[in-house]
Amino acid sequence: MLYAGTSPSQKRADLRRRLAGGDLLRFPGAFNPLSARLIQDKGFEGVYISGAVLSADLGLPDIGLTTATEVAGRSAQIARMTDLPALVDADTGFGEPMNVARTVQTLEDAGVAGLHIEDQVNPKRCGHLDGKQVVDAATALRRVRAAADARRDENLLIMARTDIRAVDGLPAAVDRAKAFVDAGADAIFPEAMADLSEFEAVAAAVDVPVLANMTEFGKSDLFTTEQLISAGVRIVIYPVSLLRVAMGAAERALDTLSAEGSLRSEVPAMQHRSRLYELVDYAGYNTFDTGIFTYEP
Repeated sequence: MLYAGTSPSQKRADLRRRLAGGDLLRFPGAFNPLSARLIQDKGFEGVYISGAVLSADLGLPDIGLTTATEVAGRSAQIARMTDLPALVDADTGFGEPMNVARTVQTLEDAGVAGLHIEDQVNPKRCGHLDGKQVVDAATALRRVRAAADARRDENLLIMARTDIRAVDGLPAAVDRAKAFVDAGADAIFPEAMADLSEFEAVAAAVDVPVLANMTEFGKSDLFTTEQLISAGVRIVIYPVSLLRVAMGAAERALDTLSAEGSLRSEVPAMQHRSRLYELVDYAGYNTFDTGIFTYEP
């Protein structure tokens, strides 16, 4: 009932422990707290909180328009509803190194288990669009150092994302990944890899976990979990997938309503009321409420 029973510190420790093993950790993107509950119920290892999803949810493009406050607020709403570790997209850290440090502590207070900071210029662009620009190495490394130094819980995962592959090629991405690890990054997110061999190259170059972004309609193919494991990937995110599925279904339902005058034909595809009540633990709330109002001293 209410929020998750696992504390943020325990979620962070659990994530570190899982990363020390040999499994591939799957982090579907939660577009709201209820979808985070569903991700946990279906047996996944973590929840991803996407900057692109948050932007879209606000009706905005993913071009750096959201604020640290908005990201932290949605992160807290999602993280508190699941026992799974939550990994959040912190974009460029929302400013200079001191802003990065404040962002890290704000997201730490929101209860996330990890976050990633990227090396794009401000304002950033979606990682799978053309025309990206990255900052110089010194600026990128200062962001990572600021993030690593700012955390108060040593188990908070600081991940460094690099978008330099699309700008200067794979060798530059490998070099920047190595430099990020030296600067204190606990994991590496190489964005927009062209194929499995590029993931393999990054994973072979660093001694920290590597993340793969399996976003639809992007630069990378949608590799299977088996393929990613063979390439040395340790974490995979599906950042916008659930939002895309949900919005596709919503659009089809609206078209049906317009064409047929009711949603009768769509009902079999809907989540049943009983399943919704199960996910939000309606029975638990009823039990609590009954106990309070029928209690006799």
